[in-house]
Amino acid sequence: MGEAITIEKLANDGKSMYQRGEYLEAARLFEAARQAYLASDDALNAGEMANNVSVAFLQAENAEEALKAVEGIAPLFAEAGDLRREGMTLGNMAAALDALGRDEEAAEVYLQSANILGQAGEDQLRANVMQSLSMLQFRSGRQLQALASFNDGLDGVKKPTPKQTFLKKLLRIPLDMLAPKKPS
Repeated sequence: MGEAITIEKLANDGKSMYQRGEYLEAARLFEAARQAYLASDDALNAGEMANNVSVAFLQAENAEEALKAVEGIAPLFAEAGDLRREGMTLGNMAAALDALGRDEEAAEVYLQSANILGQAGEDQLRANVMQSLSMLQFRSGRQLQALASFNDGLDGVKKPTPKQTFLKKLLRIPLDMLAPKKPS
């Protein structure tokens, strides 16, 4: 019982450090929790901590360590049938690749993440991933793809926020202008 409390304390302390903006300390604590979960043969929670390590390193602007933290983790969740965490892991991996300037790889992994999150019914998370893909495409000079990706992400949201509803309506203008006209 004492071991579980220690692991939980490490994870909670990591969350506290993260919320205070102390990202490197958060990453260190999440990594310690990951190691403790591995020692307890709890691979899924260790995978969750790897995701947390990755996010903390991304916030600390250390994309290389963020990528290392989640490499090989997505298959763990896939084998467990946990589509949500598999998709989130791929999203974290894509964000690290994006931060490293590996645009083509990042775009491919963002799409994998979005597809898996869609299968999991995680429409808001999918929309976030598609927004990240859209920003990457925009920075890469592919504005039309960026608009389409952003719109695709919003289209999958079952209960859009007021902001998402507004953005969806706003996006219709350029997309309608680009759509081929039907002959009258």
